[in-house]
Amino acid sequence: MRKNVIDILKGKFLISEDSIKNWRFILFASILAVLMIASAHSVDKKVIGIADLNNDVKELKSEFVDTRSELQKLKLESAITEKLEEKGLYASKEPPKKIRITADK
Repeated sequence: MRKNVIDILKGKFLISEDSIKNWRFILFASILAVLMIASAHSVDKKVIGIADLNNDVKELKSEFVDTRSELQKLKLESAITEKLEEKGLYASKEPPKKIRITADK
């Protein structure tokens, strides 16, 4: 048992006659580790991208709400009459009259 541990620590399993299978396994394990690390980095990039897009969506939603409320204020009759008074147009003091058209037979 002690001899086996000492052989492993010295690295004799890498230079013995049947070391090719050990090298193959080491190469296979190394490739798997590299693939796993690359996959983890790819997932991290995607998660960060999704978080950024969610923040953009929140900002755009708040901008939409602000713009919609500003538009509603601009559509008020008082806001329209104020804008028209600046151009010299005023609201009529007399109420509108109905015009009725009767068909002659």
